Amino acid sequence: MTQPPNLPRLRDFVLNLAGLLDATDEEARVLEAGGALLKDLVSHDDWLPEEYAVPDPARYRQYLLHCDSLQRFSVVSFVWGPGQATPVHDHTVWGLVGVLRGAELSQAYEVAPGRLTPIGKAHRLSPGEVEAVSPTVGDVHQVANAHDDRTSVSIHVYGANIGAVSRHTFGPTGEPKTFISGYSNTHVPNLWDASQKTAS
Repeated sequence: MTQPPNLPRLRDFVLNLAGLLDATDEEARVLEAGGALLKDLVSHDDWLPEEYAVPDPARYRQYLLHCDSLQRFSVVSFVWGPGQATPVHDHTVWGLVGVLRGAELSQAYEVAPGRLTPIGKAHRLSPGEVEAVSPTVGDVHQVANAHDDRTSVSIHVYGANIGAVSRHTFGPTGEPKTFISGYSNTHVPNLWDASQKTAS
């Protein structure tokens, strides 16, 4: 990215999503309309500051970009080094995943006593594509960078401050282990500097 990041694009997304949540708490509507907003955001690769797209050689990174003041939603960039993947995990809240760069593989799972079973084949998400997760539409999956030779970046939006939510990973026989993910960064982009006049 040679130009300064177009942060007003992310700011507009945050404002529009907050407006949607002001208007409805119906999950199906939030996933549909919020998914359209996220699709528009990840269809443009001119707004993410590079410091929130830096991979780690050991594991994927999760950078907080914005958390709603009421913690109704958070926006996170996930940065995947070549071949990196999550464990099988849940979210416990609604979520939207959109790919900005590279590609992601998402494998859904069913958890039952004594077993962890893949549901269908892994789904590939390419730039500009979005999918939803939640306890009502499917909440347990494993995500991986689809590329072995480059970094991938995806933008995730969750219906909570996801870095503070108690969630679960799942072992081969479905045994849950509680975790709280936290974030890889200690500061977030300044979306509110109105002196920065970048056209969106």
